[in-house]
Amino acid sequence: MKKDTIVQFVSFETSVPTKEFRAQWEEANKLVTVKQEVTLQQEVDGKNLFRYISQHRIHEDDMQFTFKKEKRSAHNPEVEMRVKEAGGYSPLQLECDHETTANDCKVFVFLSTAPDMNLYKELLSYQYLNIYQAYYESCAYTYILEFFVDNQHVPQLIEQLKLYNRISEIGVYKECNASKKSKSSKAHSGKKVMI
Repeated sequence: MKKDTIVQFVSFETSVPTKEFRAQWEEANKLVTVKQEVTLQQEVDGKNLFRYISQHRIHEDDMQFTFKKEKRSAHNPEVEMRVKEAGGYSPLQLECDHETTANDCKVFVFLSTAPDMNLYKELLSYQYLNIYQAYYESCAYTYILEFFVDNQHVPQLIEQLKLYNRISEIGVYKECNASKKSKSSKAHSGKKVMI
């Protein structure tokens, strides 16, 4: 990832099984009109509700990122899903820019305040740490931390994170990409979107 890259984070909540969601998401992602590289992650241990995060890496000159729904036909029924754009973030620290292995997952920490980053960097049990800082004033979070963790060390890292910051949002995700590179996509900031 280049220094002049902005990472747009979009989260999704749906009751639709993964295979159906991915097909709908890939169709909606084709509507994005900027050149991008995308990573899609699914939350680990989602029970009745499936949660996903997509990271859209775009050049900082492509400021018109929007993730919109497409018009559905009678053959493709609409799927109810909640879509939330967290906003665009610039990378402060990038220790890893490759896909995770089957034995690894990502722990995302969404911070609304400016913490002492040294506390997070000194945690044990993770392999790499990427740190993203809000690029726009309207971003949902001040920082997003992306820890790359071996599956067996996730509980230990979660415990450490809870000790440092009890009010932050934490999620454990696995990558579920069909293809990493894409040329287009638009976003919709809202509570519920029918795709």
